[in-house]
Amino acid sequence: MTASETVFTRNNMDAMRAAVRETVERTPLTDIHTHLYAPAFGKLLLWGVDELLTYHYLIAEVVRASRIEPAAFYAKNKREQADFIWQTLFLERSPYSEACRGVLTVLDTLGLDVASRDLAAYRAYFAQQTVEGYIDTVFERANLKSVVMTNDPFDDAERPVWESGIEADRRFHAALRIDLVLNNWASACARLKGWGYGADETLSKKALAETRRFLADWLKRTKALYMAVSLPQDFAFPEESPRARLIAECIIPVAREYNVPFAMMIGVKRAMNPALKLAGDGVGKSDVGAVERLCVSYPDAKFMVTMLAREDQHELSIAARKFPNLFLFGCWWFLNVPGIIEEMTRMRFELLGTCVLPQHSDARVLDQVIYKWSHSRAIIANVLADKYADLLRTGWALKQSELDRDVAGLLGGNFWDYLK
Repeated sequence: MTASETVFTRNNMDAMRAAVRETVERTPLTDIHTHLYAPAFGKLLLWGVDELLTYHYLIAEVVRASRIEPAAFYAKNKREQADFIWQTLFLERSPYSEACRGVLTVLDTLGLDVASRDLAAYRAYFAQQTVEGYIDTVFERANLKSVVMTNDPFDDAERPVWESGIEADRRFHAALRIDLVLNNWASACARLKGWGYGADETLSKKALAETRRFLADWLKRTKALYMAVSLPQDFAFPEESPRARLIAECIIPVAREYNVPFAMMIGVKRAMNPALKLAGDGVGKSDVGAVERLCVSYPDAKFMVTMLAREDQHELSIAARKFPNLFLFGCWWFLNVPGIIEEMTRMRFELLGTCVLPQHSDARVLDQVIYKWSHSRAIIANVLADKYADLLRTGWALKQSELDRDVAGLLGGNFWDYLK
């Protein structure tokens, strides 16, 4: 501690709260789970006001509000869909849902006049931007140091970019997405055979070895920080299924060999309303015990987990208390609303202390990192200040350097430490 370092005690609580807010705002962060793409992926990187307005959360909202038939909505082109959503959700109603508010936070942060309600002016602003320049703007406004993408080797639009080599942008890290392998082995097997891997639907010893080779090849090609999968609400382990065998005999061995975590996002109820397409997925309560059994069975493997149902959060936090190889991250998907973010962050801080990563954006549109992190930083700062206030009331003294350390961990440092 330097002679000039600020120390917070029970006598300067207000100063502590102000310092927490300032520190959380100025600390650059790593967003560890997004659906964004580096510039080299071209049109796969979504950005701009029309993409913001046609985000699948807003599609579900507008279908509910207007009672339009989903097929009629999807028959519109992108601009027409955005116009319809703007008119229905922003002009005919007050846009205070989190998804609507998020659009307005982005526009305001970019310096646009939200009170004007002038969609044409917003479009004109984005039309003047270049992709590279706008990425710089977004990273600056969101105070992002780096993001982790979601990279699917089975995606026919994405795979050729990796195979041809991409220009490095050190702000964009890869995560190897393996959903097809674990959730639809028959389809994955056919693709692997087409690429020259000796896979078969019976999961023979050769097929398992070839699947491990495929995973290793793509970990090396993408330099992925972790392997990730989105799992349904009925995910179970152990069980007699291709998924369980592939986890035990392919995913875990490769994860251990390359020292990468296996990230599981559990609790999706796919196509609950198929007519809504991507907007039609739902949420279901899952078995935290499956996570616990994986942690017990493979204590030398690293697991990153987030679960979708609010009802699973307490049990999952208790599991994380018991297993050092279990790392909790973020408030995923339908949990990414302020009331639930605050509840979950408070519970995790109280049960796990600093050993958690409270948030990720899950952003599908570049601009979304602005609002998702603006809203979440405010909540994280508020909850953290409350926890420090509890400490100071005991007579504990908090140094500014300790505050800096804690916040750096919560905004990405804990993740990088877990990878070591």
